[in-house]
Amino acid sequence: MSELDLALVHALQVRPRASWTDLAPLLGATAVTLARRWERLTEEGLAWVSAVPGPAFAHSGCTAFVFLRCAPAARERLAARIAELPEAVTVELLAPGRADLMLDVLASDLGTVHRFVDEGLAALPDVLDMECVFATSLYAEGSRWRLGSLDASQLSVLGRPRAADGAGAPLGDLSTLDRALLDALVRDGRTRLTELADLTGTSAATARRRLHRLTTGGVAAFRCDVAPAVSGLPVSVTFRGHAPANEVNRLHRTLATLPECRLLAAVTGGANVLATYWLRDIGAVQQRETAACAHLPALHITERALGARTVKRMGHLLDGAGRRTGVRPIRPW
Repeated sequence: MSELDLALVHALQVRPRASWTDLAPLLGATAVTLARRWERLTEEGLAWVSAVPGPAFAHSGCTAFVFLRCAPAARERLAARIAELPEAVTVELLAPGRADLMLDVLASDLGTVHRFVDEGLAALPDVLDMECVFATSLYAEGSRWRLGSLDASQLSVLGRPRAADGAGAPLGDLSTLDRALLDALVRDGRTRLTELADLTGTSAATARRRLHRLTTGGVAAFRCDVAPAVSGLPVSVTFRGHAPANEVNRLHRTLATLPECRLLAAVTGGANVLATYWLRDIGAVQQRETAACAHLPALHITERALGARTVKRMGHLLDGAGRRTGVRPIRPW
């Protein structure tokens, strides 16, 4: 990975659909060079842009985290099978402990999650036990995570992404065209408008207008994901803990500001805080826990789940090195 590659990825984390022409002056390279660099990164599975649920999903959709236990010999087989299911947007194999797999589940409503868990997951022969908790507030998630390769002046030039108002159309009101556009953009969030028009059987102007409605209304957002070879953070750890109810709303001002915070949510259940961090090595796990408790003294960590391998992340299949190898489009809308 060159410095230009890293800067390019960070720029796309801030503005995932920016044109190469717009980014060229900022990064000190030609548009052709940037396009070529990005093509190599995506072909090698090192970085990719995809559509994800936007702010409106927090109001009308449902996010859950499922912890599964299975027989040791069934771990890989079960993870691969669940990765084919669109409701399980992220599938992570955990180091031996209380659970073997951790799933991020997104669905349009609570009933869909219950059916997926009770009728889908519970029916799988390898599942021995499971626990499902629901996110009541999401303070940090993957689309907000940054690589940190650009300096303050470059970030100033990029500007702040336009905030969505989060008041988009209810998920059930999306048209067939809306869903077709989202399907294509989950596969490749940088798909051009002309290509979107061809894929969905409409005009580029219509595709632009519908996409603008989806993003400004908060139905969809975009994020740039990376493999560990790019982030330099190969270790994933998820902390579960308990904090008094009157302290939970401080999470966005405390734990979410810590370096390497990838996910932070208030959840249902006895352990009402769930946080995932990407770290440089296992030795950093205790350092991160110590820092978290220092920032929020009322927090009591009850569980530390070390990730062994991410099989699927937000609909994208990954190999053992965390490189993208394929797509299983998510459809939480």
